Amino acid sequence: MTARPMDSLNALYQAFTDLNMEGGWHRRFPALWREQKRNFLPHVWHYADVKPILDRAGELVDTEFAERRNLTMFNPVEGNIYPTVRTLVAAYQMVRPGEVARAHRHTPNALRLILEGRGTSTIVNGKQVEMRPGDVLLTPNWAWHSHANEGDEDCYWMDFLDVPLVHLLEPMFYEPHRQGLEPEVERLEQAPIAFRWEDTLAALDAAQARAGAGQVVSVELGPEKLDTIGLHMLRIPAGGATAPLRTTANNIYAVVKGSGVTEIDGETLDWAFGDTIAVPAWRPFLHRAAEEAVLLRVTDEPVFAKLGWLREEHS
Repeated sequence: MTARPMDSLNALYQAFTDLNMEGGWHRRFPALWREQKRNFLPHVWHYADVKPILDRAGELVDTEFAERRNLTMFNPVEGNIYPTVRTLVAAYQMVRPGEVARAHRHTPNALRLILEGRGTSTIVNGKQVEMRPGDVLLTPNWAWHSHANEGDEDCYWMDFLDVPLVHLLEPMFYEPHRQGLEPEVERLEQAPIAFRWEDTLAALDAAQARAGAGQVVSVELGPEKLDTIGLHMLRIPAGGATAPLRTTANNIYAVVKGSGVTEIDGETLDWAFGDTIAVPAWRPFLHRAAEEAVLLRVTDEPVFAKLGWLREEHS
């Protein structure tokens, strides 16, 4: 093959472009920038808007058609079709009495926050535990899991997964259970993967006693943890507000109790019970409660902390 003469800059550029290369002094798009970009948008999804749609889907969409009857919240940034924030996705889900979502497993980590309804349970690696309003339950990666509603109420919850992170890094694997459901199941009242609402309230009360009345308090859910997702419950007194924060981590907040607003990068987002608030990375924000509020914080902070990329600015 005869090399082309490189008797001009344009010829030089064409020579390395033809080899799928780019000159570091001749980039079309920068590879480094001064600070983290603010791409994904702040947004709130209102449970009051979503619940009637879920109810109608319960009538029109049978579990044989879609075992996981859920509505995924995709961020409204232009061109996005799936993530809620860069590394995390959230969804609302409803299971009707008598319905069963068969077992499967996947590499993404998952968890759910129960909003309404009793009688539903989850089975994770053969351990069955009831899911009650206010509970948070984990599904670690590659764990078999299924759900069933054995009660007489429609049950509603929120799912959170690190699927967008798995999409980015590409270790995606998924497998349905060959038998549909795990054949051997042990029913438990308590389980390490289940954080009971009453236990969360007790932990918040203890934190409040240490911090003093009228203070914002936060507790980390554990000791069982997911490698890529951090979980905290935050209580804000009526009329109170969190300290302003900007962080490299992405956050999704779910309203477990109360109402208020999130002030984020010049916008004000109203929220109430069951709502979901997307707080993308590097957007200054604070939460302000109109009445006593409890928020579940779902964050990719553990990933940034492990890689040494976590940076926070308090103002």
